[in-house]
Amino acid sequence: MTQESSQAVPAPGAHRVVVIVDENSNPFELGCATEVFGLRRPEISRELYDFRLCSPEPRTAMRDGFFTLTGVAGLEAAERADTLIVPNRPDVEVPRRTDVLDAVRRAHARGARLVGFCSGAFTLAEAGVLDGRRATAHWQWADSFRARFPSVRLEADVLFVDDGDILTAAGSAAALDLGLHVVRRDYGAEIANSVSRRLVFAAHRDGGQRQFVERPMPDLPDESLAPVLAWAQERLDSPLTVLDLAARASVSPATLHRRFRSQLGTTPLAWLTGERLALACRLIERGEFRFEMVARRSGLGTAANLRALMRRETGITPSAYKRRFGHEGARP
Repeated sequence: MTQESSQAVPAPGAHRVVVIVDENSNPFELGCATEVFGLRRPEISRELYDFRLCSPEPRTAMRDGFFTLTGVAGLEAAERADTLIVPNRPDVEVPRRTDVLDAVRRAHARGARLVGFCSGAFTLAEAGVLDGRRATAHWQWADSFRARFPSVRLEADVLFVDDGDILTAAGSAAALDLGLHVVRRDYGAEIANSVSRRLVFAAHRDGGQRQFVERPMPDLPDESLAPVLAWAQERLDSPLTVLDLAARASVSPATLHRRFRSQLGTTPLAWLTGERLALACRLIERGEFRFEMVARRSGLGTAANLRALMRRETGITPSAYKRRFGHEGARP
């Protein structure tokens, strides 16, 4: 399928996402940003972002000289970003360029949202915008990061950290998790699910899940959680418990818990709650504004429980979510 970039035709008034690419930047995280924010999405029928790459040099050698990037905007494009994704690269001990750090500081000062994938947290910390703030980085650089930036509150064993106007991801696939989280913040769960389907990627992994997920070579019989997850997702409005999931998987609750930890990096209860909350968000977006009904249909029980969980997980109430993402007259 042809992959068209939204860089070709800017969307008037669309949220402007700019990625700074510096010498020795990692191609994978650049690809993640392009996949989430840069592709045109005819299946959604509107452009979500105006996406741009920029670099301080006309020619930028990517990591280990894999390829050279040319033909992108100059660093001045960062001055117009609503969201600025900062450079990341494997040589974390090498200081970033002064002009790049200055661009990051100016973006922060004028209220732009800053995003760091993987070692991008080092760029943000060098710019001084993470002092006293929460952040994460790849687990293998946690000790180095803490030693260099003791004023940053590093959370080293999570997928990503959303600290409001500054967001950081642990690296590799966590960049996709954070990218989809940003889309969900900007446009709601329904749009984020559409983007994730295009990516053939999980729509929602909570930022608090562990970075390192053990994935041993499976022994027979197959221990994949996929069948029980699919079964549960079709019954979220039922009073499912961890015992029900274990019985469906024909294992003990302790074994189920170990498999969730090793395969998903979370617990069965946390996964079930997250799926129910995502369903509740989709129901509100589709026009179901009776919160008691939303709570019942998503398996969350009561409107009070819905309010508590939404505030805890999204930072806003169901009413605020309705005002931001709900569509009158779209009741399913």
